[in-house]
Amino acid sequence: MTKLFFRPLLAAVLLGLGVAAEAAPADDLVAARDAFRRKDDAALAAYAQAMRDDTLAVYPRYWQAWRALERDDDATVARFLSAEPASALSERVRNEWLKRLGKRGDWERFADEWSRLPEAGRDEESTCLGELMLLRQGRTPGNFDRFLQSRSLPEGCNRLIYAAGNRQLVDRDWLLQRHRLLLAGNFATAARELALATNLPVAGSANLDSDAGREATVGRLLQKARQNVDAAAAELAGVEDALGSARAGFVWGQLALASAKRLNTAVALQWFERADRRQLTTEQWEWWARAALRQGDWPRVERIVRAMPDELENKPGWQYWRARALKAQGRIGEANPLLVRASQGNQYYSLLALEELGNVLDAPTNGARPGQAEIDRLSNEAAIRRALRLFDISSSRGVAEIREDARREWRWAMRGRSDAELLAAAELARRAGFYDMAIFSAERTRDNHDFGLRYLSPYRDVTQRYARQLGVDEAWIYGLIRQESRFVHVARSHVGASGLMQLMPATARWVAGKVGLSSFSVDDIDTNIQLGTWYLRHVLDTLGQPVLATAAYNAGPGRARAWQAGVPLEGAVYAETIPFNETRDYVQKVMANAAYYASGFGHANLSLKARLGTIAAR
Repeated sequence: MTKLFFRPLLAAVLLGLGVAAEAAPADDLVAARDAFRRKDDAALAAYAQAMRDDTLAVYPRYWQAWRALERDDDATVARFLSAEPASALSERVRNEWLKRLGKRGDWERFADEWSRLPEAGRDEESTCLGELMLLRQGRTPGNFDRFLQSRSLPEGCNRLIYAAGNRQLVDRDWLLQRHRLLLAGNFATAARELALATNLPVAGSANLDSDAGREATVGRLLQKARQNVDAAAAELAGVEDALGSARAGFVWGQLALASAKRLNTAVALQWFERADRRQLTTEQWEWWARAALRQGDWPRVERIVRAMPDELENKPGWQYWRARALKAQGRIGEANPLLVRASQGNQYYSLLALEELGNVLDAPTNGARPGQAEIDRLSNEAAIRRALRLFDISSSRGVAEIREDARREWRWAMRGRSDAELLAAAELARRAGFYDMAIFSAERTRDNHDFGLRYLSPYRDVTQRYARQLGVDEAWIYGLIRQESRFVHVARSHVGASGLMQLMPATARWVAGKVGLSSFSVDDIDTNIQLGTWYLRHVLDTLGQPVLATAAYNAGPGRARAWQAGVPLEGAVYAETIPFNETRDYVQKVMANAAYYASGFGHANLSLKARLGTIAAR
């Protein structure tokens, strides 16, 4: 280990605190983080002093500020924020301080600090508290309809809703809809708190003689639907008139959503017709269209998409599917303008729309390469220097938290950049081996693109070797790795998957046994690609179709089979109607990635639609 000796005084201070005087700044950073975690303020202060001239000197000071937040030591927090230039770290501290100031009711100081936090740096809760501040000043905050979702919210957002309800900025029907959505999402505690804070008439026995009883009946039906959706529908049909159109229409919409996501699409379509459209969420509108799509009912697909809220209808995916529905009805003149709009971009739906117009993806041409002068200029910016330094430390020491710090610094540094700057940053990250952030920067360009940076292909000698040995499409492997790990060979998922191809431990051990590896490291690049490619070949042989195999790689072969229909399905329809949001997004992106990689590699020109193919009947 390289040694860089402290000045004697600082070394003595550290030794006096029982802290080993390891001289390398990287060691100091890791040790300072450990001191912060164990709440050793004296050691943390010593490391802050020791690192005061280092590129990463802000980190011990940041952890000191976070400790001050925990103690409600406003003076120390204020000193940190006034001394530090704008950065990802100062924004995190200010966001947290705003939450604490809002909770304490210190609105004067809150107003001052909120004005210093750029809009792009405000998280959801601080944004809500800022709107609560405006409300307290007599000004009307933003769009409350964004809260009409089946999810819980941070405390600050709940406080905003309660205040808006009590000031009648949202009416009782809106509050009741929010209450019902919370119950539908199984957030009973949050629903109860909303009712108490805004005096909603929802408590009581589930009889039909009062508003409270009718609302209680809605809650009971939603709970019943979690165990048996058909039984809930049968009961709802018997009490529909007594509940009234708004309440019954809400429940029908929830039952329809549940059935659509179970791929019982014929029943879902019946129930969606009985739903109250005014209370449908974005998720419900999308699953109504997906149910019609899976049924092959193109006229209904077109009607549903046309009836969607404008913001949803104008998304490229729904423009594409509406155009397909119009073409299926012979209305080509109406379809083509939608396809042209949907084809603008470089994503899954834009590729499908381009192909539907009769075009194919040519080998992507790279834009003007970034100049060395621009790369050098960016490399001297403080946030980028910190990001690269943190990345180097995380790579050499295997500390995942430090890698996340590096990513946070890099993402912050990319805000508001021109295309030229983004491409220069992408090239800088590529040279450093910071592949995920190279892609992050390259895919944010608006007009000038470099597809070699967007679709990086490191480790190609290894990937090509196993692709040839196992007869697996190299572009497909790269499309999967790009989506799984962005080429981070030490990546870890929240469920424990590891490495470039994100192998679960049990899967890695099983495949290792099949290929004769008695001992292995799942983080080893060669080994991970070997095991992952073998498993991809296995699921392809088992299921017989790349889209099914891709879905199986993410969610398991059993689920991929269960999502097949009783009739053959177009691959794009199968992918669109995968019930798991993560897997649906994963399959679409992997297949689009594969199309771009194949084009960049100069492989046979196979359209994305052909890659998606047809999914055989179950």
